[in-house]
Amino acid sequence: MKFIISSSYLLKQLQVLGSVINTNHTLHILDNFLFEVDENQLKISASDLETTVTATLDDVQSTSQASVAISARLLLDTLKTFPDQPLTFVLTDENTIEISSEMGKYVLAYLPGEEFPKAETLEEPSTTILPSSVLATAVSKTIFAAGNDDLRPVMSGVYFNFSPSGVIFVATDAHKLVKYSQTAITSDAETSFIMPKKPLNILKNILASTDTDVRVEFNESNARFSFDNYTLTCRLIDGKYPNYEAVIPKENPNKLEISRTQLLSSVRRVAVFASKTTHQIRLKITGSELNISAEDIDYSNKAEERLTCNYQGDDMQIGFNSKFLIEMLSNLESDTVLLEMSLPNRAGILTPLEGLEDGENILMLVMPVMLNN
Repeated sequence: MKFIISSSYLLKQLQVLGSVINTNHTLHILDNFLFEVDENQLKISASDLETTVTATLDDVQSTSQASVAISARLLLDTLKTFPDQPLTFVLTDENTIEISSEMGKYVLAYLPGEEFPKAETLEEPSTTILPSSVLATAVSKTIFAAGNDDLRPVMSGVYFNFSPSGVIFVATDAHKLVKYSQTAITSDAETSFIMPKKPLNILKNILASTDTDVRVEFNESNARFSFDNYTLTCRLIDGKYPNYEAVIPKENPNKLEISRTQLLSSVRRVAVFASKTTHQIRLKITGSELNISAEDIDYSNKAEERLTCNYQGDDMQIGFNSKFLIEMLSNLESDTVLLEMSLPNRAGILTPLEGLEDGENILMLVMPVMLNN
């Protein structure tokens, strides 16, 4: 086997694939990239058994067919040091692969490609086509709200729902919930699945630099995302997603309109003085004035700020975890946000008031914390 490829092009592809590789596994073969050469096409794969990502590179000069597994760490560390130049990879008879650059030669041991685990094949999958911009936005807007509780695995991923009325993406950890929907994109039948966070983060990073349609294929246990020269296959989270609509309060008579950046800056400053265990901040709303305060009784630290706002409703005081509020406000782009509330012990609903595409909706729910008077 012999092939020639640009060092910077190869490095760029391997850095994408390298995010799949785990450091704490027991299978030595998973520390490697799988290289499969067939005529002028090179396929490179990385896997952690749950998720496999493959990049197909077409502009490769090659003379034969072969399949080998090469150390990911060695290859990445070597490629990072090269200026852009053509590299020649040649398989030798001593179970090694020789890389020739303009400066010298480097010899690495390889393992037979047959030992590398194959990506799952999907039997009779359902298929949906999504614009990459919609998928990237949906993932980045929801993934931060997914949980980390191993006892509730269904809440540690993002729920995808495709239907004739639109697409919906939901993530929740029981303290906060984000629902992103787009009615301009529809599916022939209603289907749903739960995606784990790791493959979604990998997908989000790749989609940031592309503008194409993504083919989504899935069955009960696996999903495959195909676009550009990449294919990502992963195992889905098994289980039934909780009824998220039941926790979204429908009647919210108290409505607060305010500048997102002003509120975010204020919450960030005041939160510095909050208790390090509860992160609790207090919102006191009277007329057109919003009073944001926090106190850490153990250390006699406290802070208070006043903001003007547009408020309709009864005077009220409500407590929130400042970390959740900061995360949500940071993940919105709109200049003005609407915070809807009913009672101090009911969830608050945060929505952007502008900057949305046609058919696009974002709803963020945050549970209140009990105020200690």
